[in-house]
This record gives sequence, structure tokens and C-alpha cells, in this order.
Amino acid sequence: MLTHLATDYVVTDRAGVAENRHAVHAAVIDANGRALYAIGDPSRLTLARSAAKPAQALAILETGAFEKFNLDDADLALMCASHSSEDRHVARTRDILAKIQCREEDLQCGGHPSISDAVNRAWIKADFIPSAVYSNCSGKHAGMLAATKALDAELASYHLPTSPLQERIRDTVDEVCCLPRASSRWGIDGCNLPAPAFPLHCLARMFAIFAEAADQVDICNDSELSSRTRSLGRIFHAMSSFPELVAGEDRYCTVLMRAFPGILIGKLGADGCYGIGVKSSQWMGPDDQSSPSPALGIAVKIEDGNISMLYSAVTEILIYLRVGQPGMREQLAGFYRPQIKNTVGVVTGETTHAFNIRRVDEDGDSRDLA
Repeated sequence: MLTHLATDYVVTDRAGVAENRHAVHAAVIDANGRALYAIGDPSRLTLARSAAKPAQALAILETGAFEKFNLDDADLALMCASHSSEDRHVARTRDILAKIQCREEDLQCGGHPSISDAVNRAWIKADFIPSAVYSNCSGKHAGMLAATKALDAELASYHLPTSPLQERIRDTVDEVCCLPRASSRWGIDGCNLPAPAFPLHCLARMFAIFAEAADQVDICNDSELSSRTRSLGRIFHAMSSFPELVAGEDRYCTVLMRAFPGILIGKLGADGCYGIGVKSSQWMGPDDQSSPSPALGIAVKIEDGNISMLYSAVTEILIYLRVGQPGMREQLAGFYRPQIKNTVGVVTGETTHAFNIRRVDEDGDSRDLA
């Protein structure tokens, strides 16, 4: 049950008349665990859905599967993906399956229409019915098969909550979200795998930890870092180095990471959830920072699950926090304030941000910012 009465929205209108209000919640946390800014209810219990994939990929990486099967960072990026089922995504999934000597039939996900309109149109013209390897989560499933083989566990049950791999994943998710063991809640995702739920600010903390680890990998020798830090940093760099594998052409995750190369990672979760990790000193906040800023985590949830409104809200937050350079932020213009057009292309409405970004004080209270 929500404990916060929604008062923060992304609004669409026609002729100045509000047509839809999309309630928005967000948490902005630094890598030290300090809450900085909030919108709506930053503690909303939220199903992270695919925004949790980097943490799930961490559990896969830590089984030793990458060394055992000679997997690489492009494979790792695909394991974090909600991809568009483009040829490159399907080919790499099949390549992973070949490396680990598994079959498409071993995947416990189903086929579905592509997230990409262009791919869907091609499929319709060809009267093509997608199978499991075309699932937007096929990379994650292939990675979990690899991890299950590395653990010498039963392949057929890798997707079940009681499997050894899923038990490891639950512990890993709790750890990177800085939660007590076994405190996250779990449902079943659309791709037939367990999906975690936790307070929204925990998702922000998770992404801040990935960004902080990437900072450490950049400045320290491997021998000075823990295995966990190296793995966290490797996932950050894999996603930022192969943004086209994390989503696809014209998709927000790919456009975002191309616009801010090496600075941040971003990951969509189904039904209106998003997580971003920003490296230290790559954001300024509404006021000039007098000292280096720590790595940052941002988590956003749109109450009604509208993805277009989610991207609009995330972009507004990035602009407000002055992440990266102005020219980088300008590359997100197509997602920022989407216009409403009718069937002949006439603009009939606009999108506005009717929400307050509140600064969170040291005692946890928040106040509206002018």
C-alpha cells in the first residue's frame, strides 16, 4: 500500500487542458548512501523488473562462468539488456549458447513481439513468429544457463526461485541494494524469472554502487581492489561500452549511454521503472559544487507504467542535476517533452513536468526546491 499521496506528475494536455497526469516518484542517492533529492515517495516499494539486471548479471559473473566459457564484455552487456531483438542481439545470444554448449530449447523464456517497431514490421511482413532466442531477456537467460553450468546445477530448473543460482542472485541483489539478507520481496517477471521488489531508494543506491566501482577501477590497480569491486566496475564498463546491446537503435538506454559515453549507465525496467548510475564529478546539482561530487544513483518510477512519460521525467531529472555537459543532455531532446500529434501531424498537445524535486536534509526530511 502506498503511504504517499501522489502530488507530483508528468502531465499531458490538449489546448492547455490537462488530459493525463502520470504520478512520478524518484530517489537520488550518492554512493555513500546519503539521500540527496526526492520526488513523490522515494521509499515506494517498487518492482525493479529489468532495472535489476545489472545486479543479476553480477551474480552470474561471480560464478566464474565467464572464465569457464570464454565469455566477453559484449556478452555481459547483453546479459544486462532488454534488447530489441535486432539481428545483432539474436546472433550474440546464439553465440553465448554455442559457447556454453546449450540449445535454444534450454531457454526458459518465451518469444514475444519486439520492443522495436521496425523489427516488428519486418517480422509481420515475413509472417515470422519469434521463439525464445528473440525474447528481449534472452541474453540474461543465456547468462543464467552459463552460470548454472558453472555451478554444476540442474539446467532445467535454473529459472525457479528454489534453484541454487536464483538463491545466489537473491543474496547478491540484497547486498548491492544494501539490504539485510532475504529482505527484498520477489515476484515472477514477464520472462519467467524471479523479479525483486524493494524501496525505490534501494535501486538508486544499487546504481550508485556500480558507478562508484567504475570510478575505482579507473583509478586503481586491480591488485588494490576487491573481486566484488572489479566485477561491479566491469559491468558498468560493459554496459557503457556496448550501449547498442543493452537496448537497440532509437531506444532510450542506448541513446542515453551514447550521449554520455563512459559517464553513466541507464537501465529500463518494465512498467515504468528506471535506474541510472553516474560516475563521481560528472554532475553538478542545481548549485555549483565546491568539492568533487560522489558517484550518484537515480531511480524513477512512473505510477501508471507509461514508458514515454518515464523517459521524459528521467531526462528532466538529468537536466536538473546537470549531469554531464549541455551538449550531452541535448541529445535526449526527442524524449524530453514529447508533443502530442494527430493523424496528419498537427501538434495538439504538450508534455510538462508538474513535480517538485525536493532536497533531502541530513535528518531524512525533504523540502521543496525553488
